[in-house]
Amino acid sequence: MNPNNNQTANSNGQQGNRPKPNNRSGNKPGGNGRPNNRGRGPKPAANNAAPAPTVGRSVSRGAALRAQKRNQEDAMRIASQHLDASSKNQKVQRANFIDDTPRLKIVGLGGMDGGGSKNTILVEYMNDAVIMDCGNDLGVDLPGINYGIVDTAYLETIKHKIRAYIITHGHLDHIGGLPHIVPKFPAPIYGSKFTIGRVEEIFQNFGLPMPDGFELKTVMMNEDTHERLKIGSFFVELVRVTHSIPGSTCIVLDSPVGRLINTGDFRFDPNPLDHEKTDMDRLKQLGDEGVLALLSESTTTDRPGWTPSESTIEQTIVDIMDNAPGRIFVGLFSTNMNRVQMIINAAVHHGKKVAIDGRSMVSTLEMAVRHGFVRIPKGTFVPIASASTMNDKDLVVVCTGSQGEPSSALQRMSTGDHRHVKLKEQDTVIFSSSPIPYTGNDAKIRSMVDDFMKKGIHIFQHITRDVDEHGPLHVSGHASIDEYAEMINMTKPKFFVPIYGDYTAKKRHIDVAINNGIPRKNTINADNGEVIAFTKDTMEPGGTVPHGTVLVDQTGAIVSNVVVKDRLMLAEEGLVAVVLTVDKRTGGLATSPDIISRGFIYMRDNEELMNAFRAELRRAVSQRFKRVDLDRFKQEIREHVTHFLFEHTQRSPIVIPVVNVIGGKSGDKNGSNGNSNGHGAKNDKQSEQPVQLTPEQEAEELQKRFQQMRAKLLNQDARTD
Repeated sequence: MNPNNNQTANSNGQQGNRPKPNNRSGNKPGGNGRPNNRGRGPKPAANNAAPAPTVGRSVSRGAALRAQKRNQEDAMRIASQHLDASSKNQKVQRANFIDDTPRLKIVGLGGMDGGGSKNTILVEYMNDAVIMDCGNDLGVDLPGINYGIVDTAYLETIKHKIRAYIITHGHLDHIGGLPHIVPKFPAPIYGSKFTIGRVEEIFQNFGLPMPDGFELKTVMMNEDTHERLKIGSFFVELVRVTHSIPGSTCIVLDSPVGRLINTGDFRFDPNPLDHEKTDMDRLKQLGDEGVLALLSESTTTDRPGWTPSESTIEQTIVDIMDNAPGRIFVGLFSTNMNRVQMIINAAVHHGKKVAIDGRSMVSTLEMAVRHGFVRIPKGTFVPIASASTMNDKDLVVVCTGSQGEPSSALQRMSTGDHRHVKLKEQDTVIFSSSPIPYTGNDAKIRSMVDDFMKKGIHIFQHITRDVDEHGPLHVSGHASIDEYAEMINMTKPKFFVPIYGDYTAKKRHIDVAINNGIPRKNTINADNGEVIAFTKDTMEPGGTVPHGTVLVDQTGAIVSNVVVKDRLMLAEEGLVAVVLTVDKRTGGLATSPDIISRGFIYMRDNEELMNAFRAELRRAVSQRFKRVDLDRFKQEIREHVTHFLFEHTQRSPIVIPVVNVIGGKSGDKNGSNGNSNGHGAKNDKQSEQPVQLTPEQEAEELQKRFQQMRAKLLNQDARTD
């Protein structure tokens, strides 16, 4: 919620800061598609002023409470897209966890419902298990959530079996879950030299401390020598493939039942910049030896032909540098070190200096240089802090932010908030990337381009290359249909399981497999949590295991799904708290009600409604306080306020009644001299030997205590309570 959207009105009508108008038209761009108007009739005017209060009730209390229930159900529906295992699997028939029959079991704990979605695959045989990839999901669009990781409920039941984590490559959707999960289920992490460098990097940069006694264990494997290492009852080998990050590999896992191949993310680039082509000869050899099952990534199975080579970009970069009149800024993925090398080469060719900006890019580049994956001529680099002092024609800045990420280097430049760089006319910005599939980043990138255009910046994007008449600026790191078919034809698997994609992408991949000779009965489109059981001759479903998503905030801490649901309700409808000070003797209000609003309506523009609201509260208190106990009274006030506000505004904010009872004697039914909030907490102060006070002293003491309580309530921040 916007911190400026906090208002408090007391009995004197005092107000806080005026909020920005609430935009409630249509669906939020790039969001969850949740409609803002759920069939309740017309909304208030654009300035958030509520309609004038009506004399009679036109909406029943039941209708108002049902509207609030719909709000809760809507919030739960959105939050439930990312439920953890304890919630998601309450109605799911679980597999028998004590299944030690000699079958090879594969379970996609993540990655079977979308590209880049916490890719994690468990392979289990008898008393041994390995985990292939362990990523996070950066596409979670929920308030205060940074990413999601797989729920480890099933891993808890087999933690004694886990022998290793085997990683295909170093993108976060394949390694981002490791710092959360490996300390809970320790085992060595296997990968290529670059991949292990990335793993060690994310552990070093992880924001939370590791558990006492935890020690990160990694094993670098040489994908060029075809070394095979024994892990429990498995043998593992890595086979080089081309992707958009160095050190990408297939995982070849030999088990007593047969051979599995997990392709990881791949393409067949005939001319990669680092000359590290896919080891197609080894893949063909493995196919000739026999492959039980191919687990093949499915990100771009709707793209025909072959993915162009990375080398097609090089000339475009050179041409732009030839003609750019000012400084050049290139935004790309922080892990695409081959692309960084290409830009460094072009800058050196033009006699320019290079500055690197963006914490993740600097960290990855340092690791790549240290391991020999990037070569930089001496004197090429300059610090980003010196960018403002250099001649415009001499500088190239390589930075993060090509996806419009908040707080990234390129994003801060677009808004003028960058510490060292202030963009100016004649500068050039190159987007050497395309929006990541499934993430909805298009709108963020478009907004950033708008900001650049307003500053008179020259913009080059891959998506507009035909209009702007320049060459390609990006190629995908993923295969196209003919390459997916080629992988199937080389490995010749008996069974085919598409992975790392949504249902539609995997269905298209199955069609490719069938067109290339795989019987339909030997394919399966499995979802997260579904067990696929293999013998040497069969493949069949094996039930389900607990699975789901655990949500993580910016600090790395886990966030409860219940908290997310409350955030969604607050974001949609806001909060209203009513503070009632009730005189025990009379059963009426001792002071005018205090009304606290957070993200609901702007009360200064709704004075008539607020007056009617206070009058309604006075009437409700006088009619009900002496007739029911305090807990029941609070519940009735909550329902009464919900009804009143829905009738007059067609909105159902979260309602929190706070009741402070003064007067009467200690121990009375409704809680003398105490207060109670909407959560049912009471604060009754009693003395074993009460001191007799005069009526004047008692009134003064009660008034003093009430003023202290009231000041605390009105000054607290409802966003953190």
